[in-house]
Amino acid sequence: MDTEVEVEKKRGIPGSTIKMIAIIAMFIDHTAAVILERIMRQQGINTMLDMGPVEPIVIVYLVMRIIGRLGFPIFIFLLIEGLEHTRNQWKYLLRLIIFALISEIPFDFAFNLSREQIFSGQLLEFTYQNVFFTLAIGLAAVIGIKIIQGIEFNEMLKVFINIGITVAGMGLGLLLRTDYGAIGVLAIIIMYLLRQRRILASAMSCLVLMFSSFLEASAFLILLPVGYYNGERGWKLKWVFYAFYPVHLLLLWVICLCMGIA
Repeated sequence: MDTEVEVEKKRGIPGSTIKMIAIIAMFIDHTAAVILERIMRQQGINTMLDMGPVEPIVIVYLVMRIIGRLGFPIFIFLLIEGLEHTRNQWKYLLRLIIFALISEIPFDFAFNLSREQIFSGQLLEFTYQNVFFTLAIGLAAVIGIKIIQGIEFNEMLKVFINIGITVAGMGLGLLLRTDYGAIGVLAIIIMYLLRQRRILASAMSCLVLMFSSFLEASAFLILLPVGYYNGERGWKLKWVFYAFYPVHLLLLWVICLCMGIA
């Protein structure tokens, strides 16, 4: 009987598999956004579909971006799962902040700076910040809400304070102009508040993300891996995403440099 229960618990897919799905989706998305978008810009090709003939590269670009919409909501799901299992939520938050800072130069190279700006010595710009900042702000807001929920006092006052924390987090995401911005922070908070019902939490987060772009509709496909998630960690990939994010952005920029489109 115990063996049957153990086998039943292990059915499904572990967190490491879900993380790899997100990493692959993100890589596909960024390859389109960094490389294909530059190629189309140089060739004067519009990325928007219209009534005229559509270039094949545009179709490839849009398909890759649609696949890429799976990445962020999965990372939100894994962020909340990580919070639920971490031994130290403050170290968890600090780790996100550190990698947000580490990733900003590769992010700006890939998305925000031209070759001329970089070679003239400019390494940073501040009009658009990487997704680690969004995840860190969202996690900080969630920790704040978690702390308030653990304190015994008037429930109505708790609601107002939590609304205030949510608004402050969204405002910070908007002020810093982070990837996904205020909508991304709200999606993280929604995922946390509904965490006891994973499918509903994921669906509602995806619904919130659709306010940023209609392409986010494809993010609802995360309900498949989340639905099969067995609650187990799987492979030890704790540092894979942290390292992969800045490294792959830098690699994509180097590829652009070698192609003469940086």
